[in-house]
Amino acid sequence: MSDRPIGISVDGEPVAGIAGQSVAGVLLAAGRISWRTTRSGASRGVFCGIGACFDCLVTVNGVPDVRACRRRAADGDEIRTQSREDR
Repeated sequence: MSDRPIGISVDGEPVAGIAGQSVAGVLLAAGRISWRTTRSGASRGVFCGIGACFDCLVTVNGVPDVRACRRRAADGDEIRTQSREDR
């Protein structure tokens, strides 16, 4: 991993990261511990951190249901939080 800074947006707000970080890593470093809600309204973020569960789902550049722990963040990514109510 390099120290090259990158910038993504999360629900339209700019968030800084470092090249090589996962989307979840960028979100956690920015102080966000949850970014998805279930039908009941329960908050979800990283649970397993290895892609075995589906708690960390986000929409990346218009593609829904991306596991934030498995996807490397890229400069300019547009991340949207998800809700099961959206389905």
